[in-house]
Amino acid sequence: MLGEKLGDEQGEVTGMRVLPSGLHGPQVEVSFRANGMFLGQQGTDVGTYTSITRPDGTMVGDGQGVVMTSDGASATWTALGAGRFTGNGSAASWRGALIYQTMSQSLAKLNGIAVVFEFDVDENGKTTGGIWEWK
Repeated sequence: MLGEKLGDEQGEVTGMRVLPSGLHGPQVEVSFRANGMFLGQQGTDVGTYTSITRPDGTMVGDGQGVVMTSDGASATWTALGAGRFTGNGSAASWRGALIYQTMSQSLAKLNGIAVVFEFDVDENGKTTGGIWEWK
């Protein structure tokens, strides 16, 4: 069951790199930077994920990153998600789960919980995302 919304963000893709294709399909590494609210605090989320496009056109990806708030707190994250192209060029829609780790008191709620995310990228590389506690 979804719990409270923990944050939302808007940003953009900052880089892309094609990796050697594996057994499951083409691989692309994508980096992004986004600004938004995290547990009620202004912050920046920076991350990189690798996506593999499967033969049926769906995608699977994993990534890592860090959220940094305006007061200096930070939390690292790892993610696993499923994606699909939305039909607008390289635009894609991702859904998945995040696990955070932090030593910051102001972000300590993120420790020990599962978080689900929505992350969308439009055809111009603009991103939007939201995170919720998964209870």
